[in-house]
Amino acid sequence: MRICKSSTRSMALVAIALSVTLAAAGCAKKSDAGTGAAQSNTLSPAKVKIAFVPGGAHPYFQPWKNAAQQAKTDFGLGGVTYNETAGWDQTKQNNLLQSLAAQGYNAFGVFGVSPDNINSTFSDLAAKHLLVASLGSCPAGTTDAASFCLATDVETAAYQAAKTAIQQMGGSGNLVHLTGNKTDSNTQRRIAGVQKAVAETNGKVKLLQTVTDIDTDLQTAQKAVTDLLAAKGTQIKAIVNTAYNPAVASASAVKQSHLPIKVIAIDDDPTIIAGIKDGSVAATVVQNPVGQAYVGAYGLMKLAGGCTMTTPGVDIDSGSFVVTKTNVATYDTQREAKTTQLKADFDSKYLSCK
Repeated sequence: MRICKSSTRSMALVAIALSVTLAAAGCAKKSDAGTGAAQSNTLSPAKVKIAFVPGGAHPYFQPWKNAAQQAKTDFGLGGVTYNETAGWDQTKQNNLLQSLAAQGYNAFGVFGVSPDNINSTFSDLAAKHLLVASLGSCPAGTTDAASFCLATDVETAAYQAAKTAIQQMGGSGNLVHLTGNKTDSNTQRRIAGVQKAVAETNGKVKLLQTVTDIDTDLQTAQKAVTDLLAAKGTQIKAIVNTAYNPAVASASAVKQSHLPIKVIAIDDDPTIIAGIKDGSVAATVVQNPVGQAYVGAYGLMKLAGGCTMTTPGVDIDSGSFVVTKTNVATYDTQREAKTTQLKADFDSKYLSCK
């Protein structure tokens, strides 16, 4: 899902981004990690209260709710909450975080509204001895003031999606890319991933158009896809989607149009999965929002208990998986295995505990 918010909605126990725009969550490569938040005293799990705060309402984040409750049960946490009322406004999100802190929440899993400015929010929380993880989207730039970022590597996911589209096209023809907020750093990484795959064809595939800013809601995406098909539908051989709402819109519109366009979606909205099963959607790239919330809670709990990050501010890829008709019935097993591995990796690689 970002939905990464553009970054990208992924889901099960999506949403950005907002990929999500949200569709979907994304990581930038960091060369100079931040210091991360730190508790002044160690806390038992029963004293840890975690707030999961996406930047606003989006289907990608819905699996965070059940994942948070599962983490509360499995880890014996003192409390969890999920609050999406920030409305994609960074100031409102900052105020919400302060309000939750005043209510006794001492750890936060945050999908920041603004990747360019979210580090100052993370630093403010850390200054109050509150723990924070960046979930679903990493800050823009080369530093991360959160303890860690657990999100989709959105450039890799977009590259996978475009490579799949090119394969479905037979290696040549016109490709269109539908994505989220143009100014979002995660969208720019997604665009780079698609462009990389196209460049590898040495001109055999042409990127006919990249359509941005259509992941605000499903209605916006539907209008954009309808206009696209009306203007250029007969020229398009495949559409690659790297944001949640455009993926749902293109899956439905192409099926209804009966145009021979290969649709590569993102995340696993029921419309997408149904399309894969009936053949109207060629493939999708699913993310791992459940793993982000569940393993994010585990990492925050361990930090509250006195562990430290081996590399503060580290970016951790929560995983992305290509789903086609051959594995549509079993892909979630692979995603669950990734979540289990991520939790083990915190113990073996990312945390230092005495």
